[in-house]
Amino acid sequence: MKKLFVVLLFALLTGLIFFNSCNSIPADKAGNIASDSLTIAKGKGLFRGNCSPCHNFIQDGIGPRLSGVTAVNSAEWIKRFIKDPNAVIASGDERAKKLFEQFHTVMPSFATYPDDDLDAIVAYLHTEKAPEKTVVMEDGQSLKDPIPEAISLSGVEAGLELVTQIPASSEEKPITRITKMEAQPGTGQLFIVELRGVLYRIQDNQPAVYMDMRALRPAFIDKPGMATGFGSFAFHPEFEKNGLLYTTHTELPEAIIPEFKYDDSIKRTVQWVLTEWKVDNPRSAVFAGKGRELFRVNMVTGIHGMQDITFNPYAKRGDKDYGLLYIGVGDGGCVDERLPQLTHRLDRILGAILRIDPRGNNSANGKYGIPADNPFVNDGDPNTLGEIYAYGFRNPHRITWTRSGLMLSSNIGSHNIESLNIILPGHDYGWPLREGDFVLKPLETITKVYALPEDDAIYNITYPAARYDHGEGNAISGGFEYLGSASPQLAGKYVFGDIANGRLFYVNINDLKLGSRAPIREWQVTFNGKKTTLLELCKKNKVDLRFGRDAHGEIYLWSKQDGKVYKVVNDKKTNV
Repeated sequence: MKKLFVVLLFALLTGLIFFNSCNSIPADKAGNIASDSLTIAKGKGLFRGNCSPCHNFIQDGIGPRLSGVTAVNSAEWIKRFIKDPNAVIASGDERAKKLFEQFHTVMPSFATYPDDDLDAIVAYLHTEKAPEKTVVMEDGQSLKDPIPEAISLSGVEAGLELVTQIPASSEEKPITRITKMEAQPGTGQLFIVELRGVLYRIQDNQPAVYMDMRALRPAFIDKPGMATGFGSFAFHPEFEKNGLLYTTHTELPEAIIPEFKYDDSIKRTVQWVLTEWKVDNPRSAVFAGKGRELFRVNMVTGIHGMQDITFNPYAKRGDKDYGLLYIGVGDGGCVDERLPQLTHRLDRILGAILRIDPRGNNSANGKYGIPADNPFVNDGDPNTLGEIYAYGFRNPHRITWTRSGLMLSSNIGSHNIESLNIILPGHDYGWPLREGDFVLKPLETITKVYALPEDDAIYNITYPAARYDHGEGNAISGGFEYLGSASPQLAGKYVFGDIANGRLFYVNINDLKLGSRAPIREWQVTFNGKKTTLLELCKKNKVDLRFGRDAHGEIYLWSKQDGKVYKVVNDKKTNV
């Protein structure tokens, strides 16, 4: 079964409407929905495998809760929308139009999906009834517009130069799932990873398969979830000499007991695995070598996984940070599943940035080291995990450093706030008690935020150095400080953007300070001499924007939707 559902699908299907009761379903909506146990069981399995990372029946998550969805939409309407959502929106459907305006994105068409699978999912959804009592949607205290100031245009403009086209990995949209680019130490050669299992080497602007995780790890899976698969990679700073490469990927959670787990009564959707690979020949154009696992971690859903691993590029031999691996671990969707007790704690790694010595052996499993200067190593509690460097994140999506010494991490928010954080050892960044610099009440709802209390200082939470709300975008795509020479107008800036709508932002590095919020400005691009947007370039309703940087400090960006990778250049040098 293909991965059917993205965030907007069931937002459009439910209309975000809650009902007084759905004990009586109109005949025209319920009459053609299967009710036999085999079909419902099949639908339940398909839902858990493909939809549960984004949706549940208790509260809104990445998408809205689904209880009662069949009370207001016929099975035929639901299937028609899945097959061609753009057509439903274009037809003038009021619910579709309204929610498209609210979410600013739409799922791709899935015209090839078999009706039997869709019928089964609809049958299962029909068993989940809406609550009998009306849910009060507004309590008079939550903030409808957390950040009223709009992001303004800066006047900064750069060009885009098409560098390469990554091959389509599936007929399923997006056709590619490219997520991270990194330059190999020493050679400067660019590599880019595809969640569906392939690490590409970019040679003479052409992608060539370097490593195929599907062949190396037969238990590898790339679904369910929007970020499962071959998640991230990082070359050791001395890769040319030692041939050490680190990767993260996902597997099903049944086979191997992980180092990091939680109660067996709580569902487990995937396991994330961190592996060290010893490459036979670091100069080879194709990977050959052996791997050893460093650790595994169970996750509740297929979202917010182990999506970034990296080394501090400014650490030199002899520095305390040299050769230490930083690992961004999301909350695994536990808060969306109303399990906030699994995160924001020091005896679990969910929602934390870790710092380990991959060549050491003083960890509990003896497969890696825990640096002696990590902030929680000597806190006196035997249950505290010394691997933790900082915590309180929903999804620390990208980690980077500036030349001035700032460690930065973007943190993808839930329903309101996207943030950029200055990372300091031992600091608490608030999730799920905070979203950005606003209060969250995770046991009530994660769709609303509230003003900070007057005594907020007692909680010792470190707030973002920059942030924006969902009036500007939906999910932050972390970037880099611009260090190149092709686009001097970006000098001194950290460039990033929004995953969904593809808007391009920056903050001035000098404005990034603890205790204040750096102003965010928008910058624009040209291609072939004409001003454009990334939405226009990829010709889709969602960009799926990501950023990379090469050994010369130049910035690259791309869309998963079409697999085209662009280099940011001076607009006067753009191809014409």
